[in-house]
This record gives sequence, C-alpha cells and structure tokens, in this order.
Amino acid sequence: MRADQVIIEPVLSEKSNIAREGEVKKYTFKVHRDCNKFQIMAAIKELFQVEPTKCNVMIVKGKPKYSRGKGGNILGNTGDWKKAVVTLAKGDTIQAIEGV
Repeated sequence: MRADQVIIEPVLSEKSNIAREGEVKKYTFKVHRDCNKFQIMAAIKELFQVEPTKCNVMIVKGKPKYSRGKGGNILGNTGDWKKAVVTLAKGDTIQAIEGV
C-alpha cells in the first residue's frame, strides 16, 4: 500500500489541536482500516520528512444518525474508521498542518 493511501486526512478537532501545540508534538490522522502502526509511521516519514517516535492506533465506532423524509424517520449509522495519533521527535513539526 502506498503512503498516500495509508494517510487519508488529518483530524482537526479541538482536542487534537491542543495535543499538537504542546511540548511534545502529537498529530492525529484518519488512516486506512487495513494498515498497522508500522505502515503508518513509514507513511508519515515518507510524506512529511519527519521522524515519528510513537504511534497509537484506535478504531472509532460510527454514530447513529436519523433522517426525516417523506416515508418517515430513517435510522442509519456512520461508518467505523481508524484513527492514529503520531508522536514526533523533539523539534520536528509538520508544516502542512501547522497553518490550519
């Protein structure tokens, strides 16, 4: 699997922004479901030219969603997705995400 297929998008939430601004830089990414933490760390190293030291991976469960339509209420779910929190070496930053 190529590096651009492993990393789907960065997660830009209030909690991830606080973790990114600390002394130790932690970046959160939405990643492909079939990849492991070693593939994620290699993709971060290849795409952003930084040295990741640690990677925590978790699966986020989907949430129930309701929709009101002509036929009444429709119950559905959002899909499950995989999240990775990558810790970088001291002094490293990812410039593509810092400005957002």
